[in-house]
Amino acid sequence: MSTTTTSPSQAAWPQGVSATGDSRERRGRPDWTDAVFFLLLAVGAGFAISRFGHAMDYYETVILCGLVPALTWLGWLWRPLRVLMLACALAAGLALMLYQNDLARAEHVFFLKYLFSSQSAVLWMCALFMLATVCYWGGIVSPTSAWLGTALTWGAVFAGLTGLLVRWRESHLMGPDLGHIPVSNLYEVFVLFSLITALFYLYYERKYATRALGGFVLLVISSAIVFLLWYSFTRDAGQIQPLVPALKSWWMKLHVPANFIGYGTFSLAAMVGFAYLIKQHGETASWAKLAPLFVLGVLLCAEPMVFRTDGLSATWMIYGGVGVVITGLILAARRPIARALPSLEVLDDIMYRAIAVGFAFFTVATVLGALWAADAWGAYWQWDPKETWALIVWLNYAAWLHMRLIKGLRGGMAAYWALVGLLITGFAFLGVNMFLSGLHSYGEL
Repeated sequence: MSTTTTSPSQAAWPQGVSATGDSRERRGRPDWTDAVFFLLLAVGAGFAISRFGHAMDYYETVILCGLVPALTWLGWLWRPLRVLMLACALAAGLALMLYQNDLARAEHVFFLKYLFSSQSAVLWMCALFMLATVCYWGGIVSPTSAWLGTALTWGAVFAGLTGLLVRWRESHLMGPDLGHIPVSNLYEVFVLFSLITALFYLYYERKYATRALGGFVLLVISSAIVFLLWYSFTRDAGQIQPLVPALKSWWMKLHVPANFIGYGTFSLAAMVGFAYLIKQHGETASWAKLAPLFVLGVLLCAEPMVFRTDGLSATWMIYGGVGVVITGLILAARRPIARALPSLEVLDDIMYRAIAVGFAFFTVATVLGALWAADAWGAYWQWDPKETWALIVWLNYAAWLHMRLIKGLRGGMAAYWALVGLLITGFAFLGVNMFLSGLHSYGEL
């Protein structure tokens, strides 16, 4: 007679979901709820075209119509997305009703000032993500805390997505020629990055029935939140600014989201790689074997400080120091953390899937970027620094996938490579903007 034990973070999952691996949930054929969801999306798209069609060109109308079947499919693929989309639509709709086409009401109407204006919603997102990070780490010893981490992460995604939707409308209320999709500057794309990374994590959390990875993945989101808050309060970055001429294109609606799906999933894969190495070395007593992992952690914590072109500030010195301490504490507590983590096979599978998805979207984003460049500048490729580093990122993950599929790359080497990939991706995302001026220098600090 044998018994099966489950870690606290893997307990209390629905019947039919494995506590140690892929749930393999049977979705079945679309049912009447999918048809209703499709009709709701179609009605929403029709309303948007009838109400705001004057601000949309032909291509943007096609993109909106194409989103209806795409979002319906995603809602069938992952049911919680339907609830999220409907909740965000209702919240954003309420915000627009409260505005009554007057931006000044954001300072006087209670629900706008403290909840539903774009900046208020984003601040709520930041707070909830930080709290979720703490709860996920507490979930190593307390199942209730881990469950709360999941709930707070969903709350943060709801707040952030609502904030972006409302911000889109706010930009149009500022003037007839100022409205644009909120993915045009560092403030907006950091919000987008946090949301995409969190959503992919929540999907894998459900699919593999484990919350033990939440603390790892939320660390990279929390780092983005720290940057977002610093950037907002020191540079007043939350203010909506007019687009530069090159960004006034429908290509942006496709290129930027696809790009950040790549960034988000690459970051998720790196943190899962970190968890893999903690699991692999959970029982080792030798710190020498952990030295490469600690060095990589220090480099990742120090990378934002390197991006400062005006000298080190107290904020980023504290950030780097806290990051190094957190890395050291995780390594010191590796034994109980390793016991709570799923198997190495599951971690390896999540890492592979995340990189594969990210690589596919990053490839699409690169092709779209080339088409956009040809439309805006008359050439598909000009070896601009951003383009060059995008190619380096693409080659890095192409090599990772090649080595896995052809040479059977697995284990610690794959995990270390994923962490190094995050360093490369981080420089392509931010470092290029700091040090290498070029045609893509729209997000300078």
